[in-house]
Amino acid sequence: MTSTPQSRQDFWLWRLVATGMAFTMFGLGGVLLRVLVFPPQRLLPGGKADRQRRARSALNRTFRFFIRFMVRVGILTVEFKGAERLGKPGQMILANHPSLLDVVFLVGHVKNANCIVKHGLATNPFTRGPIANAGYITNDESFDMFDRAADVLRNGETLIVFPEGTRTPPDASPQFHRGACAIALRGAKVVTPVIIRMTPRSLTKGEPWYRIPPRRMRYVIQVGEDIDPAVWGDVHPLPIAGRKMNAWLHAYFEAELARPAPAGALMNEPTQHGGSGV
Repeated sequence: MTSTPQSRQDFWLWRLVATGMAFTMFGLGGVLLRVLVFPPQRLLPGGKADRQRRARSALNRTFRFFIRFMVRVGILTVEFKGAERLGKPGQMILANHPSLLDVVFLVGHVKNANCIVKHGLATNPFTRGPIANAGYITNDESFDMFDRAADVLRNGETLIVFPEGTRTPPDASPQFHRGACAIALRGAKVVTPVIIRMTPRSLTKGEPWYRIPPRRMRYVIQVGEDIDPAVWGDVHPLPIAGRKMNAWLHAYFEAELARPAPAGALMNEPTQHGGSGV
């Protein structure tokens, strides 16, 4: 039985053009940051941590501008609930990963956050400059990567992690790898889940940018209650604690994503605080 194609809404042709503009802007932005912004920043006084903080600040502002652009031209709408509770020292922000833009929303809302990113992005000509200058951790699944991630948490940084390791397939629930829990148990003061809902689904893995949905994408990003990893780490040995924590988180995200999105009007302007849109 074939499904009936959805009619194209929300100025579909304009959204196609605007999406192409957005992807071009994103690629050029990465190159311009690498060539024009980061080199002068490195000439300013300060050590490695100062250089990374300046680079992360530039990315935070750039991503916020990029989100504002996508909202203004009608590609998407976003509501971010509870963003003011993100960015605490030693906090692991743990989010599901339905689309390509998830990291943009989180980095654009959390100042001076570190992030675990795909290893391939470190060699991509459009993204390697920002990743290297911001000191992001590349996910090569080595023991050294786990040590570095735990160290940044112990040193008081905020760390953004997508424990699926890749985007959630359409019509599937998130499947978390235990590596994120192993890092949390070794270094995080607190774990804060972030539930990302989007409809209609788009920008999934392997989907070309021009296959835009029939209507505007709508994101609702909800910050959950803080979780103390010691609940598992103080009771069980590390491998068992990691399995139990991962199972709990998987059940938590599955239950939250099955709920309707929280009520509230989707806003059009970015803001630093929760309960507001991007």
